[in-house]
Parts: sequence; structure tokens; C-alpha cells
Amino acid sequence: MKKLLLATAASALIATTSYAGDSINVGVILGFTGPIESLTPDMGAAAELAMKEVNDSGKLLDGATLVSVRGDSTCIDSAAATAVAERLITSDNVAAIMGADCSGVTGAIASNVAVPNGVVMISPSATSPALSSIDDNGLFFRTAPSDARQGQVMADVLMDKGIKEVAVTYTNNDYGKGLADAFENAFKAAGGTITISAAHEDGKADYSAEVGALASAGGDILAVLGYADQGGKGIIQASLDSGAFDTFVMGDGMKSDALIEAIGPDLNGSIGTQPGSAGEGAKTLVGMLEGVADTPDGPFTAESYDAAALIALAIQAGGSADRASIAANVLNVANAPGEKIYPGELDKALQILADGGEVDYEGASGVELIGPGEAAGSYQEYEIIDGKFVTQRIR
Repeated sequence: MKKLLLATAASALIATTSYAGDSINVGVILGFTGPIESLTPDMGAAAELAMKEVNDSGKLLDGATLVSVRGDSTCIDSAAATAVAERLITSDNVAAIMGADCSGVTGAIASNVAVPNGVVMISPSATSPALSSIDDNGLFFRTAPSDARQGQVMADVLMDKGIKEVAVTYTNNDYGKGLADAFENAFKAAGGTITISAAHEDGKADYSAEVGALASAGGDILAVLGYADQGGKGIIQASLDSGAFDTFVMGDGMKSDALIEAIGPDLNGSIGTQPGSAGEGAKTLVGMLEGVADTPDGPFTAESYDAAALIALAIQAGGSADRASIAANVLNVANAPGEKIYPGELDKALQILADGGEVDYEGASGVELIGPGEAAGSYQEYEIIDGKFVTQRIR
């Protein structure tokens, strides 16, 4: 897989501008280890593809170069994620952060490090509704929509299929609880019944007790709002082994080819939701990621490319890699007015901005930032058919 040169702590530091000479460090903080580690390599590759596209154009601030500085959020360890972010911000002097990924660590980084240091964060995948109301001083944005929307979409999918009784299990953190609450509220409002809603812990070897409680409550289907590489997978396997449930509806943290490889054909017929678009921008990016990402249309690859692209365009729009300038220009390049820009057109966008024009970055995920940096966004409804995730509808 192609990767950009990773910056090190040896980079020269200029605190007021966040870049040294013609190099601008950009943080890429994702859970390269932990419960979504099968997803993050492609997310990182997509973000770094946008940076490479900018660098190849030679048009950013008259030839400046973006340098990816990776950090491991772990997805679940807020202390570790905060420490990594502090290193990137203070030692590597990143101008902005593409990330983080999981909601809990994203909130911790924003509150403890990024906001106090005036650093923009654009998360491609932190979807907890609680992040909509954090005190961010206009520094936190996301290219994936809030789970307040995903909960409604998931309820709509089940109601359209005539499924009226659901058991729910969710990973015991900000992401899982936020999505579970949003789904339960929407499903009940539509006339559905939640037979049980129970948290599960990640990292356990045996989920038979949790599955026993879920089975006792019953339901037409089991909603698994967890992680593909951790407890969510364990819950599904234990359910199949015991015969408790044979069909599942899954949140976006579960959509991974690694899950299908681990479970096998028993997953056929299960359904789920994931942020995504079927527009031309999405299709273009899939082609661009061939040979770069293992799964070019994988979860949050579009949102990761778009987050990195927005950082680059905000730098160009303000004519500076100064952190405050980036923050002031993210919404300007993300929304109308301006010429619409899609994947593969960053060269064109940089030139328009250099000439004093305006751009409306549409990207691969149909970027539109509303309210306090929220993504309007759309969702894919998918079904697992013959061992593959097949999009059935965009909602």
C-alpha cells in the first residue's frame, strides 16, 4: 500500500505558522490498533492520497508540501490517544488533525489537547451525537454524520422490512451508547419494540452470558452496535453458535470484510447501515483508491479523503498554514458558494483559490457542513449477499 513519508519529531518548529519551510505537518490520528484496526489502514491511505494529490499539484502556498504524521488513537484508550495528540501538536507541530476516529477518544483529544492549542480536528468517523455539543471554539468538524441520523435510518430500514421487535447490544462507550439511544428512540417512535438493550465490553473471550440474556428477551433480529474486530464479532459468533439469533442488523462500526472472513456464510442475509454516497464523487474515489487501499469502497475511506482535502483547501483559502487561519476557512471551502470540487480535482481547486475564487467542496461523501461543523450526510443501507456487502439503497 502506498504511503506518504511520515514526519518525525525532528521536524523544525515554527509555532506561529505550524509549518517549517515548505513542509506542513498534518496529523492523521486513527485506531491503527484496537477494535477497528481492520478499517483504519484504508482510512489512513485515503487521507494520505488526498495529501499526495495536493503535493503533486505543486500549487499549495506556492509549492508547500503536506507531510502526514500518523498517531495511533487505539480507538478506546482516551489517555493514550490524548498523549499521542499532544506529541503531534507540541513536538511535531501539526497544523491540523485528520481524525480522530472513535467518538470517545475524539472527544478526549478535542477537549484536552486540540481545542486548548487552537488546532482544527476533522474526524471522518466519530459519530456520537454528544460531539455535537462539545465546547470546541469552532475547531471540531466531521465529515461523517451524527449517529442521531444513523439511528433514524436504521429504524427506517427495519420498519420497511416489517421487523417490529429487536434486541439490542452495544459496545459500552460513547459511540455505542449514543447510537443505541438514537436507534431505540426512533424505533419506538415508529411503533417498534425493544425487547432488551444491553451493553457489552470489548476484549472478552466469551460472550455466552451476554447472548443468553439477549436470547431470553427475544426479538426478530439482533441489533449489534459495536466493533467488527472486538465484542461485536464475539456477540455474533456466540449467537450463531448457540442458535440464539441467526440474523443481525449492524451499525457502521461492524462493516468490515474482516468480519465476513471471520464469520463466514452465516452472515448472509444480515443488514446494516454506514455513512456513504452513491454519487459520482464516491465512484471516482473508488477508482483512485485501486491499488492504494485494500478495500477502496470500505467504511469511512471517502470521509477520510474528504477530511484531509478540506484541511488542504482551508490552508490555501487563507493563504497560510496558521492554525487560526485554517479554522476560519474550513466552512468557506466546504459549502456554497463556489465551484463544486470532486475527488481528483484538488489541483483545480487549489488554483481557483490561489486566483481569489471560491470553491464548494463536494468530495466523495457529498460534503456539506451544517450547524457547528456537522456533516449533513447520507447513509448506505446494505445487505450481506454471497459473502459481500451489497448496497441496497442510499437514505
